[in-house]
Amino acid sequence: MPRQRFEELVADALDLIPAEFARAMDNVVVLVEDRDRDDPTLLGLYHGVALTERTSHYGGVLPDRITIYREAILDICDTEADVVEEVAITVVHEIAHHFGIDDARLHELGWG
Repeated sequence: MPRQRFEELVADALDLIPAEFARAMDNVVVLVEDRDRDDPTLLGLYHGVALTERTSHYGGVLPDRITIYREAILDICDTEADVVEEVAITVVHEIAHHFGIDDARLHELGWG
């Protein structure tokens, strides 16, 4: 799948986020990269300070980063429909980390 099409799928997944959550997202950017250097099988990664962890001292920092790893997702998918589904799951999973939801809770909710 070409990178441009994959990036469109990430944008489509972001459009699925309910408006109230999208408005609540603060100081975060979503990026697409091919692979994580340390763990090439990683599908996505949130790096930053979750909204639930921010205090009055939070300020003047670079945006949090949500990275979606294109090649890792393509590796585990057989069809474009699989890619669409996995991108949506991965985007929601990483955005949930931005809101302070940990992996254990995400697995309980079916977004693991």
